[in-house]
Amino acid sequence: MKKTILVFGLISGAVSSLMMVATVPFMHQIGFDKGYYLGYTAIVLSFLLVFFGIRSYRDNVGSGQITFAKGFAVGILITLISCAFYVGTWEILYFTVLHDNFMDKYGAYMLDKLKASGASAAAVQAQMQKLQEFKAQYENPFFNIAMTFIEPFPVGLVITLISAAVLRRKPQAQMAQTPVTAAR
Repeated sequence: MKKTILVFGLISGAVSSLMMVATVPFMHQIGFDKGYYLGYTAIVLSFLLVFFGIRSYRDNVGSGQITFAKGFAVGILITLISCAFYVGTWEILYFTVLHDNFMDKYGAYMLDKLKASGASAAAVQAQMQKLQEFKAQYENPFFNIAMTFIEPFPVGLVITLISAAVLRRKPQAQMAQTPVTAAR
């Protein structure tokens, strides 16, 4: 089980990390709206390896059989490894490459979007205050890690639940010997 989880978890984590490195530094050029879709698409693609990991475990280790519980265990462990890569990559990017300007650009985007919706000056001021508080909280690595972890984990959890349910196979009952099968 360990080998399957490690192989598929590492591949999934590498995919999510590479996609993040390839897109996040250019988020302000891509556009934050498009960036959300691109980011979650990359997360879903990386978590497709959960399905393949459970299937590989079922076919190669479980002799074609796997319970929902075992499939869930394999899938959630692959998900956790992938999330660890995602969080680690974000922490490195955020505190090195993006640290000086990412939150400012994101804040400006959020305020522009709020102004374009016709919000009052008081609402814009309140949002600006919330963004400043969030930026200060994001400087705490533990808060940053927690917020980053809750981005991909729910997606991985859903894919794990679906994959474990779809791929489960119970052991087939032994065929009762009949005179026809006993003669073979």
